[in-house]
Amino acid sequence: MARVTVEDCLREVPNRFSLVHLTAKRVRQLREGAPPMIPVKNKEVVVALREIAAGYVYPVSAAEAEKERAEAEARERDRLAQAQMALEAAALAEETAEEVDEAEEDEESKD
Repeated sequence: MARVTVEDCLREVPNRFSLVHLTAKRVRQLREGAPPMIPVKNKEVVVALREIAAGYVYPVSAAEAEKERAEAEARERDRLAQAQMALEAAALAEETAEEVDEAEEDEESKD
């Protein structure tokens, strides 16, 4: 692939500040394990810039970012609530099993 230039990226992103911000954000995502959207043969910064130039990565408005953040928080709350319910169900099942065992032991000791 030809060398990526700032001008290539600025066709997709409105200004250099936004480009730097978007590139840094995408580099963090790549370093944290996000899959690249193009064939990878370069470091994360070059991959991020190539993804931006190709139109795969683009800036979102503050309102869109806030909406995505709120949705992610809601998903996390739901996940935590489900995990809590699963823990409570497991504890209840264990408690019930112990009560059944105790009842069986009492029954055997009476015999």
